[in-house]
Amino acid sequence: MLALYPQRALELAGTDRKPSQHSTLFLVFEIFVECCDGLGDWLAAQCGKGTVSFHILLELQEVNPAYSCDIGVTTLTAATTPKSKPTAAALSPARTKLCLALLVLLGFSLGCSEFVVIGIESDLATELGISLATAGQLISVFALVYAIATPVLALSTGRFRRYQLLVCYSVVFVLGNLVMALAPNFQVLFISRIVLGSVSGALLAVGVTYIPELLSPQQTSLAISVVYGAFSVAMVFVTSIGKFVADTLDWHVAMYGTLTFAVLICSALVAFMPRAGQTDEPATFREQAGLLREPSIITGMLIFLFGVGSVYVFYGYVTPYLEQVLGMGTVEASTTLMAYGVFCLISNILGGWIDARFGMKALLVTFVLQAAALLGLFAVGAAMPLALVFVFSLALLMYLFSVSCITHFMDVARSRHPKSMVLASSVEPMAFNVGISFGTAVGGAVVSSIGIAYVGAVGAAFSLVAWALTLVTIKLARWERRRQSAQPQMQA
Repeated sequence: MLALYPQRALELAGTDRKPSQHSTLFLVFEIFVECCDGLGDWLAAQCGKGTVSFHILLELQEVNPAYSCDIGVTTLTAATTPKSKPTAAALSPARTKLCLALLVLLGFSLGCSEFVVIGIESDLATELGISLATAGQLISVFALVYAIATPVLALSTGRFRRYQLLVCYSVVFVLGNLVMALAPNFQVLFISRIVLGSVSGALLAVGVTYIPELLSPQQTSLAISVVYGAFSVAMVFVTSIGKFVADTLDWHVAMYGTLTFAVLICSALVAFMPRAGQTDEPATFREQAGLLREPSIITGMLIFLFGVGSVYVFYGYVTPYLEQVLGMGTVEASTTLMAYGVFCLISNILGGWIDARFGMKALLVTFVLQAAALLGLFAVGAAMPLALVFVFSLALLMYLFSVSCITHFMDVARSRHPKSMVLASSVEPMAFNVGISFGTAVGGAVVSSIGIAYVGAVGAAFSLVAWALTLVTIKLARWERRRQSAQPQMQA
């Protein structure tokens, strides 16, 4: 294999040691990813030199049709010169819009894969012969693995280029969806959730790092809110549609749809996203890990733990809540969940607008309102339609705090840890899913002990904790900015 790549072979030969197993595996991985990069170009050059359709594809990918295949480690030429890899800044307006659309659809696909289980919990419990609390573990284990794997991958993959990671994560994500769709029992389904959780956060984090390069700083916050908005819409869309499909056909069918969508979106991402960018500069573990020692980053993550956890004490069991507490049938519950999704989308868009105008100060109001909505949900019980007013109010408040926290994480990284931008974009999905795991686990304990009607009261208490943590984070951020501004004066 090294004979095919003389440049890399000479580099290895120039060292005082023989190529280790680690370096050989790294080379094999690099060659595989770069071949994915150039495969479409090579096929087009071989099969479509006289065909209009292939030339159109090449133009969309901004590849010169006269070139053959650039595999990155070294260039294999056929009487040609190597091409340069497209960066975000060099993309045409049409390709830029396409990339942004794909990132939004990626958020939707990730949401579908994560939350498809919520709508079919009751069906899974019945068909697999498990309790409702055990079925809830499929949500909490995904979130827990997601939370652990996302920062670990961000810290340990600094030597790889962003596009390499995009290809690798996309492949694993599709395989995880395939195993989930074909799972014959609870054990295999549980394993598939672990596989999906291990790469979903990293894939989203890598995708988000493209946004500041594709758009101006003024547009970045809104674009991030739309990507996470798609994630939120998918959360409710797939729970409602998944429940309807599971009740009318089979729960596997809902997962087949999730798998198909994942294959289409990941294939398009690999084909059209830029091959190079600002985040391709290698970063060591130490250079990135410093971000996680910032006090305001730590308290910001705790905001997600209790802020998201407060909602998921309720939302982790929303389907049985609608059926058992509010007495809804299948069609009514599905319709309610669809409406919930609309409010979640509005919540994400409002979150971007509120962050641009008020910053984190607005969260001091958000969490008070969130606590009131959850407490109202507990107080009214099964009273309809008043209960739905509090359910939809909670949906409208559910994501108002996300963009403000993401902006804070990215600002801290940009100003004091510039090589940790990928890690900064990983902090939100990591902390969000810790909150999901925490909230779902607590919700399961509430459902199994005092009853599902009490999830609102417990969630309200968590919202008040998130309010206190927001106040601490704002004060810490001010202190950190004053300390940073004072350092140049002390050095002078």
